[in-house]
Amino acid sequence: MEKKVKQYYKLKAKQKEQEQELAGLRQEILDHLNGQGQAEAVIGSYKVKLVTQQRKEYDDDKLYQTLSDPELWRLLSRADPAKVASLAKLKVIAEEKIAHTYTVKPVTLLQVDKQ
Repeated sequence: MEKKVKQYYKLKAKQKEQEQELAGLRQEILDHLNGQGQAEAVIGSYKVKLVTQQRKEYDDDKLYQTLSDPELWRLLSRADPAKVASLAKLKVIAEEKIAHTYTVKPVTLLQVDKQ
């Protein structure tokens, strides 16, 4: 078992190192494309594309005050954007009712595909 724990520890450390390296490379690529004023580029044999998404960040207090039904709030327990979106999509919560409870944050995703 010690061997498995040791291997797990090593892999987690390697994963953390790789995630840091990926974050650095991602930022350099984003900086390059933004500096060029491009959202898409072909670099060597790779197609690089920036995709902007809008993500909602809910204010727990505002959402709790808006959802007066304690049973409904218990389904959420906190402002989980995926759960809130699901309840809104199912028409359990009216989107208009909760419109003031979140801010929309643009998030840029990086896609790299081999051509």
